[in-house]
Amino acid sequence: MIDFGSKFSQGLTYDDFLAAHGGEIDRAKWKNVFDKVQLADEQQSVLASFKRQIKVLCLAGAWCGDCVRQCPILQVFAETQPLIQLRFIDRDADTELQSEMKICGATRVPQFVFLSEDDQPVGRYGDRTITYYRDMAAKIDGAACSTGIVADHDPVFVGVINDWLTELERCHLILRTSPRLREKHGD
Repeated sequence: MIDFGSKFSQGLTYDDFLAAHGGEIDRAKWKNVFDKVQLADEQQSVLASFKRQIKVLCLAGAWCGDCVRQCPILQVFAETQPLIQLRFIDRDADTELQSEMKICGATRVPQFVFLSEDDQPVGRYGDRTITYYRDMAAKIDGAACSTGIVADHDPVFVGVINDWLTELERCHLILRTSPRLREKHGD
């Protein structure tokens, strides 16, 4: 079994990942999406309610349109809630992780592994959220891969933000209610 904790420690921060693996155009696309992420008061409250550290490891490609549309969302969450530790590994730089993280027999990105403070796996999620897949299914004759472009007031993008927050909250609640961690933290 793969040691996700070790992979997490080898991962790069958001900015370091983009500096190492993205070109100027890639970084501009990621910044454009990052700037469009607006968290509602309720979403900020959910993030503020976190009590446990959660490590998030992302297998991504700076060039990938789906990564462009989703990874900046997780970075906004991490900047909003310091208990979220986010690290990135380039899909093409780690063949072991690439092989472990296949979906439906294929290498897909972005993919996320959620870990406890002591590197125990909590969950996996990716490559697209349910809102995004519903939209894709409705337009099934279109392209299979996102361009990474996010229009202003895009309801699918708003739904994707909610989907990611829901998954992150679910993993956090697993950690928060874990008898092992409750005993460790005395709560």
